Amino acid sequence: MNRKNHDVEKQRYWQRTIGDAARSGMSIREFCRQRRVKESQFYWWQRKLKAGRQERKKSSVQDRAASFALVSEDGMDMPAGLELVLQDGRRLRISQGVQEETLRAVLAAMESGNK
Repeated sequence: MNRKNHDVEKQRYWQRTIGDAARSGMSIREFCRQRRVKESQFYWWQRKLKAGRQERKKSSVQDRAASFALVSEDGMDMPAGLELVLQDGRRLRISQGVQEETLRAVLAAMESGNK
């Protein structure tokens, strides 16, 4: 097994172990004692995996570029409940009281258009 595969396997092991600990209902100390795992190792991997998730989430948000097509200019003078300013300067106005389903559909369409 090469080093990269070994690291991936180790990471998967710790993801499973940390998940098992969360579902066990035991204290981390007791869980580690029963599994014969060092507490310090457990906490180190917990921090490492959390930092990795946050970094992936941060980079995936930064890598997305939204694009829009103007469907109608009606209501351009209406005050927006929320205005999102995109990196390229375009603005998305979301009126007050917009239904969550509608907003989710718009955001999903934006996301699928960027793939």
